[in-house]
Amino acid sequence: MTSSIRRPVVAMGLLAAGTLAFATPAAAQATRTWVSGVGDDVNPCSRTAPCKTFAGAISKTAAGGEIDCLDPGGFGTLTVTKSITIDCSGTFGSTLNSGGINGFVINDSATATPGAAKVILRGLSINGAGTTPGLNGIRFISGASLTVEDVFIQNNSNYAISFQPSGAAKLFVKHVTMVNNSAATGGGVLLQPTGTGSVVAVLKDVSITGGAGTGVRADATGNTGTAGITVQLSNVESVGNTTGVFLFAPGGNTMPIRMMVSDSTLSNNSGAGVLANGTPITALFNDTEITGNAQGVTVSGASVLSYQNNHLFGNGSNNTFPSTIAQN
Repeated sequence: MTSSIRRPVVAMGLLAAGTLAFATPAAAQATRTWVSGVGDDVNPCSRTAPCKTFAGAISKTAAGGEIDCLDPGGFGTLTVTKSITIDCSGTFGSTLNSGGINGFVINDSATATPGAAKVILRGLSINGAGTTPGLNGIRFISGASLTVEDVFIQNNSNYAISFQPSGAAKLFVKHVTMVNNSAATGGGVLLQPTGTGSVVAVLKDVSITGGAGTGVRADATGNTGTAGITVQLSNVESVGNTTGVFLFAPGGNTMPIRMMVSDSTLSNNSGAGVLANGTPITALFNDTEITGNAQGVTVSGASVLSYQNNHLFGNGSNNTFPSTIAQN
């Protein structure tokens, strides 16, 4: 009698446990997910059942996790609101963002912890080509940091990378090529923190060519903070644009802009190789070639210094640095 009563209880317990076992994985997010050119976003984004798009995979990826590309494909545009790594370095991963939209947007401002997202984009092609070009290849609005590595960005009407954080944020760009980005007001990389935001940026082994705007622009317009913009350019080519490097602080703005340029080339730009306008600007140049531009170094109010080992020649005008500094 006792036995017959216990059996249903045990069976019910097993049924409940089984229900929980099935429910938990369905709700869980994986640390690593996968996308494939022949995947489907209804899949769990596992290696054996990959998703089709980055947008489909990110909702199934835990914060701080990684989305990898299983095979070649075009995986769509993406808005990122949490820490994530997207890595297609083992194959060909593409995002097409024609139609006046951004390729990637990083914006965690509406989350419980704004300004905390750490995002890595690696091994990607971002192409805005189309009847209506893409707007920005990458647009950063809010987060802690963005790392862009081994990425090719082309054919956007504004910037390849528009970095305009509302708080303190860092940008790391390495082994990146930017081609044919911008109408007249855009370019390669825009560094322009909003509100009281600030930027620390490091660009290394970067090529910016063929744009109708500026290769690298550090701009204090609209900023009311005091931390400012700090930039290091190392082995950066800004060639065949309108302006090679542009540092701008409008009148009355006291936010500092500091830039160090070393082992770089600013050449054959239709305007200035270097344009620095504003008193809170300090720029130092080391072992950099500035040649073939309409103007070499054009300065208004800024402090632009040469370590005396640069190559400033062959420009239409302004073939001298306004100040030099001794090498230690």
